[in-house]
Amino acid sequence: MGEVIELPRLLRLRKQWKFFGRKVVFTNGCFDILHRGHVDYLSKAKSIGDILIVGLNDDASVTRLKGPERPIVQQQDRADVLAALSSVDFVCLFSQDTPYELIKAIVPDVLVKGADWPIEKVVGKDIVESAGGSVRTIEFLPNRSTSTIIAKIAHTVKQ
Repeated sequence: MGEVIELPRLLRLRKQWKFFGRKVVFTNGCFDILHRGHVDYLSKAKSIGDILIVGLNDDASVTRLKGPERPIVQQQDRADVLAALSSVDFVCLFSQDTPYELIKAIVPDVLVKGADWPIEKVVGKDIVESAGGSVRTIEFLPNRSTSTIIAKIAHTVKQ
């Protein structure tokens, strides 16, 4: 089981992992309503390295990015559910609209995003590659998304 962690402690651990040659993988997102697509994506991300860190948008940033009706699930619940997944080692909340500052602090060995993002547009690519790391994309499972789940619920409620 993973852990929800504050950045200062995560950075202390990162130094240890670097010293021991552990490969750190980082990804991020809102993970508002956890579904099979998320679980598959995170499992694939974990398989790339030794330690998977998930940067999780806090509630305020989710609202800015997704609109006033979001998030559906509050940040601490989202963080705890993510940390309970066997593929996730650490979850670190961030309040900015992008994880750039978090990536700059952690400097992961591998930065992972969904394949819907062109690699050249992945936030933090410059940081990771300039430190000798790599950026990878992972294909999503088709027809699995939080937006689809929300739309289905809204449709069911209207009936």
